[in-house]
Amino acid sequence: MEDSEDLRAARAVRRAVLGDAYVDGTAAGPDTVAGEFQDYITTMAWGVWAREGALTSRDRSLLVMAMTAALGRMEEFRLHASSAHRAGVGDAEVDELLFQVAAYCGAPAGVAARRSINQVRAAREQKGAGR
Repeated sequence: MEDSEDLRAARAVRRAVLGDAYVDGTAAGPDTVAGEFQDYITTMAWGVWAREGALTSRDRSLLVMAMTAALGRMEEFRLHASSAHRAGVGDAEVDELLFQVAAYCGAPAGVAARRSINQVRAAREQKGAGR
């Protein structure tokens, strides 16, 4: 994929939200198709974050967490939940979000998201204790 302005903007937002360590760890290897796929996903998913508009990064982070929880995509939910602080989302907001998920998407989605949040916070605490 051509290194367009949109792709560069999407990459910058992805790196700002997910952090250098995560992004560098997911860099595509020498496989051309894998690289094209990564650029496509980055442009599509993170390009929407780079749009100018009425939604802030905080808003977008909350929306992504709600949607991934609703869809049962817990791996993506954990990724965004662990990075939410970079977008300005606090723990209390995530806790409240889970009530919304449970109410509108069902108890199984809310419970799975709560388990994921507990894992994210335990990992964060363990990481903080290991400093």
